Amino acid sequence: MKLPIKKLLLYGGLLLLALAVVFLVIQALLNLSGLAAGLKGILDSLRAIVLGCVMAYLLYPLTRFAEQFLLYHKVTPQAARVLSTTFSTCVLLALIVLFAYFIIPQLVFNVPPLIQSLPSMVTDFSRQVSEYLAAHGQSTEIITSFSDKIATAFNQWLQADPLSALMDLAGRVATAARGVLNFIIGIIVMVYLLMSRDQFIGQGKKLLFALCKKRATCDVILKHLRAINQIFSGFVSGKLLDSLIIGIICGICLSLLQMPYAMLISIIVGITNIIPVFGPFFGAIPSAFILLLTDPGKCLIFILFIIILQQVDGNIIGPKILGDSTGLSAFWVLFSLLLFNHLMGFWGMLLGVPLFASFYYLLREFVNSRLRQRDLPVRTKDYIHVAGIEENGTITYLPPPAIQFQPLFRGEDSLWARLRRKGRPAEKDDPPDPPPDKPEDT
Repeated sequence: MKLPIKKLLLYGGLLLLALAVVFLVIQALLNLSGLAAGLKGILDSLRAIVLGCVMAYLLYPLTRFAEQFLLYHKVTPQAARVLSTTFSTCVLLALIVLFAYFIIPQLVFNVPPLIQSLPSMVTDFSRQVSEYLAAHGQSTEIITSFSDKIATAFNQWLQADPLSALMDLAGRVATAARGVLNFIIGIIVMVYLLMSRDQFIGQGKKLLFALCKKRATCDVILKHLRAINQIFSGFVSGKLLDSLIIGIICGICLSLLQMPYAMLISIIVGITNIIPVFGPFFGAIPSAFILLLTDPGKCLIFILFIIILQQVDGNIIGPKILGDSTGLSAFWVLFSLLLFNHLMGFWGMLLGVPLFASFYYLLREFVNSRLRQRDLPVRTKDYIHVAGIEENGTITYLPPPAIQFQPLFRGEDSLWARLRRKGRPAEKDDPPDPPPDKPEDT
């Protein structure tokens, strides 16, 4: 039986494609290091694109608000788009200038002197501890040797080889220059995305409707994408605003308490507060260590202040700003942080909660849809005491587990009365112990 020429060409093309795929896979397996280097180069080249997408995503709510405001005041759509994008870009640049004006001088003027004075601070602190231990008849050998090791390590680090320090400085300058270049390109990408966002959204939906056969499937996918976008935007923007408020409150309060390095500590606390759950500890531990070496009394005051501040943030400020943007309980927040910290490192701690919240939302929607198809309840509390489901779909329940208690001291059936009867010789007139109550069969 002869095959048609079209089928021969089709089978031949599929065979050639399969051979090409096998060849590429074998080449990739034989040259894994080169493949990894190539992928790393591609990712490095796309870093500016990713940065621009992130900035555009963060500034989109502000841009949309400004555009709607201008359209309400009868500005033409094209002019409103240009002006709103320009306004968002100016806000971003203003924030960067404020950061450079207020924060970078604090880092430049406080961090190097702090690093240089750390050995003497450690020595003074260890001397005070040694004097206290010696006054109470305790050995000071461990404290002295530990402080000497820390001071020696710091001095060796500060007096490193000038050539290696120069090479390290050159590498840092090159990295900073690449970062500045990526940031400039990222701003250009951000402006382009904000200006042409309708076109990109339309292209994405066009591709979706072209690939899906059923319109209902497209509607479901778009619904889930909107929900995931709401989770990410609500959490990220809310957490940034919350951290900014906490940093400002911390700076004002530490200045009123006359704490040393108040601005530097406020910057550390505000930045680390972006990380959920563990962020306050990451910011408080090094800050408390600096204050402990400077003034132990103020270190204790700082610890009490941070505890109060985090309680205010967790119970008042955070819920007002974030609300229930993720829909996760405290257990799943902790679980997502530990899991994504292991998988993605620092970025996993920043984005682990909204990523896991998105997965949790999709899983919940899938489970609820399958339950609705079977005419079963979707509330979780309806399944706590479920014993099983009959063939006709009827749900059977178990009674809530109960523990039967007996009185300890009062009454003839109390534990004390039973012990007294067992501890003395039985008499004819004594009634026998009543049998314990048996639970009803379930």
